[in-house]
Amino acid sequence: MRTHTGEKPYCCQTCGKAFKSTTELNRHIKIHTGEKPFTCKTCGKAFRLRMHIAVHMRTHTGEKPFTCETCGKIFNANNTLTVHMRTHTGEKPYCCQTCGKDFKSTTELNRHTKVHTGEKPFTCETCGKAFRETNNLIRHRRTHTGEKPFTCKICGKGFRQHGHVAVHMRIHTGEKPFTCKTCGKAFRLRTHIAVHMRTHTGKKPYCCQTCGKDFRSTTELNRHIGVHTGEKPFTCKTCGKAFRETSALIRHRRTHTGEKPFTCKICGKGFSQHGHVAVHMRIHTGEKPYSCQTCGKDFKSSVELNRHMRTHTGEKPFTCKTCGKAFSRRTHVADHMRIHTGEKPFTCKTCGKAFGRHANLADHIRIHTGGKPFTCKTCGKALKSHKELNRHMRVHTGEKPFTCKICGKAFKQTSNLTCHRRTHTGEKPFTCKTCGKAFGRRAHLAVHMRIHTGENRAGQ
Repeated sequence: MRTHTGEKPYCCQTCGKAFKSTTELNRHIKIHTGEKPFTCKTCGKAFRLRMHIAVHMRTHTGEKPFTCETCGKIFNANNTLTVHMRTHTGEKPYCCQTCGKDFKSTTELNRHTKVHTGEKPFTCETCGKAFRETNNLIRHRRTHTGEKPFTCKICGKGFRQHGHVAVHMRIHTGEKPFTCKTCGKAFRLRTHIAVHMRTHTGKKPYCCQTCGKDFRSTTELNRHIGVHTGEKPFTCKTCGKAFRETSALIRHRRTHTGEKPFTCKICGKGFSQHGHVAVHMRIHTGEKPYSCQTCGKDFKSSVELNRHMRTHTGEKPFTCKTCGKAFSRRTHVADHMRIHTGEKPFTCKTCGKAFGRHANLADHIRIHTGGKPFTCKTCGKALKSHKELNRHMRVHTGEKPFTCKICGKAFKQTSNLTCHRRTHTGEKPFTCKTCGKAFGRRAHLAVHMRIHTGENRAGQ
């Protein structure tokens, strides 16, 4: 009858909450005492109510007896189904008394209420960090223990949270359920599309407190902060190289293992990073979504665009620690260092000649094959390398981009400028090993050597 009358004669002496029956009161009192008399015989987890252990047992048996008649989704508890049904009906019967926001369940409402109160009753025993919900604390503890109880059934990768497995599975399935309404680009994560949208709006809401630089996401900001702190907490056990991010370490490890888990579905080429597949696919599609605002040239990736921008700005952020020479690309420093070390790791299989750069070997091989894949659009002349083509184009344009800072004389090639500078400095780096005479150009030394070999007289 109290259901009809609303009478609640039994009151909790601790918090004052009233109940219709002593059973309900006794059940409630356990919240204050922390008493959990019902224990799962499988995993040892304890519960306040007998019915809670019955529901919990279904996590072990996998039983889900409650089915949604609208979408067919199944649940292990009836109240979970009830809450789920509200996603179809749109019903939100629980209202926040502070801000008026509505929620589907008391759980959601209670979670939200702590936003207003600031209450964080669950504290990590290891580091002292506090949380509003016990499940957040459970997930957090795994950052200390390293426990990853949720495993991908395809590749075996472990995760700390069950939801992370579901997101990870999209790597295998290729599913990208979140689509940008502006450009049509699809993403695996809702957070990724939120960050992507800022490429259209230009919004950068996260600011570095050290230098004032703005970023589109907290991930970008946190990555940038490591530039100021110099902190690199993740170290490779093979070579000792340190990284600011764990993801960078994982990618780096593949340089040791040779693992290339991401494959192009069109040509089968393997890649060590998933992002490289996306960029590579544009070779097949011809897509070049990144455009230079200065000259209008299009590029397949933001990395290529940023690299290109340095041709306009003249920026050379990478410096040789031996001689101080600056470069616009990091790879160019690595190539340049071989001048100092004398290392020539790229060898021609035909004649055995060694080179410091792979690109130089590729150009050299065309001497043997006779290949000239680069054609001048003005006169049709075929050339062995892109570098030769650029040099040749200056014959048509008359461009002389390399200028002597001392006398102002201009040259088509940087090598000619280098030789010319020696007329000012008097430098003669090429020396005859026979008589010791020095020359400013290698070609002049070659002509001189004929005096010793008699080659010039033999040709008369």
